[in-house]
Amino acid sequence: MLHERLIDALGADAVKTAPEDVRAYAFDAYTDGRPPAAVVLPAGTREVCAAVKIALDCGEPIVPRGSGTGLCGGAVPIEGGIVMSLARMNRVLAYEPARRRARVQPGLINLDLSRATARDGLFYAPDPSSQRISTIGGNIATNAGGPHCLSYGTTVNHVLGLEIVDDNGEVFTTDVDRAGYDLTAALVGSEGTLGIVTAAWVRLMRLPEAVRVWLATFADVDSASDAVSAIIAAGIVPTALEMMDAVATRAVEAAFAAGYPTDAGAVLLIEHAGFEDEMNAYESEIARIAREHGANSWRAARSAAERDALWAGRKGAAGAMGRLSPNYYLQDVCVRRSTLPKALHAVEEIAREYRLTVANVFHAGDGNLHPLLCYDKRDAKQVAAVIESGNEILRMAVDLGGTVSGEHGIGYEKREAMTAVYSTEDLAAMARVRDVFDPKRAFNPEKIFPAGVRCPEVVPA
Repeated sequence: MLHERLIDALGADAVKTAPEDVRAYAFDAYTDGRPPAAVVLPAGTREVCAAVKIALDCGEPIVPRGSGTGLCGGAVPIEGGIVMSLARMNRVLAYEPARRRARVQPGLINLDLSRATARDGLFYAPDPSSQRISTIGGNIATNAGGPHCLSYGTTVNHVLGLEIVDDNGEVFTTDVDRAGYDLTAALVGSEGTLGIVTAAWVRLMRLPEAVRVWLATFADVDSASDAVSAIIAAGIVPTALEMMDAVATRAVEAAFAAGYPTDAGAVLLIEHAGFEDEMNAYESEIARIAREHGANSWRAARSAAERDALWAGRKGAAGAMGRLSPNYYLQDVCVRRSTLPKALHAVEEIAREYRLTVANVFHAGDGNLHPLLCYDKRDAKQVAAVIESGNEILRMAVDLGGTVSGEHGIGYEKREAMTAVYSTEDLAAMARVRDVFDPKRAFNPEKIFPAGVRCPEVVPA
């Protein structure tokens, strides 16, 4: 009955029910889930509304999905139901260069928007490392950041309004310029639990007149971390401050030949964008601070090609881990900049305890750590070690006054860790918000909140 109704409403080409088809939508970059009863690929808002109404009438939950690049199980169908892939809704619906904004569908690939607007000297700022494949809808779901969020902010700072399909299959819109509650900000980062984004007005930024990229090397991550703190303390906020440790740097250089030195204990990739006549002064001051804090070398990218190569190596770091092990597990925690050295030493100690290789790649400017734990999933002992070490890294971040997610979301993986960050009362307040938007928990069930958490009572993990 469910399949027939979906096909009647959306067409046979937009509905997948064969086991070999739906199985492909049962996992993301993090883990496997339960294969859904069906997968639908709507072409527009009308089809989304129709599919939601049918799913609710049949008692099936709905899991919105972009490209499936998430790392926390956010797009994994835990209870089966219907996966709603928004991949076909990938158009720019309206473009207003004079107002520096665009209205886009959720399936639009992040980088494609900047490519489309570059002719007018504009770009879309949020740039997760997955921007060549992740969708703007998925970025909205997790409030994605990226290397340049230090200066430009995360996704929530660039979304001006949303079109949402609610739990009744009806459409409502939000606008940051409206008086009253800022529902746009509430929906960004909600991981598909409050409704399904079918369109978004996003802010575009003017391409800077000049961009410079520099590479500083250090004997260890402590010195590099001190340099990062000193740069920010001096009132300088580069567009990006990215760090890799020795393990990550060697893997990246072997994979990409991007120009990273392999004999450094840590490398710091620094980018600054602005006016051309300011660049030399910025470089002089940042280089001075870096050297005062132990930089062994300083190099400026001499061309756009060299700059792009350095960035390609940094953004491709996760893929380079294949040179170290068959599999890797990427954590995502955030701590204060001042505690970066302590956090990194703790990560190394945890990895040593569980006999795992760890490569550290992170947004040093805002303390967002991404330890990559290398392992072989064919070895059950290594799998268990990765799970336990990942949990210890979460506890370490909280103990240092940080949080369990910097930009990847909570999803299914980290929902039990929410009790380490929030009180019972905090979680109850969040649950009330969710129950206002979706009291039946039809949208993306078993995500964000610990098992059993609902509005009346919150059960700590």
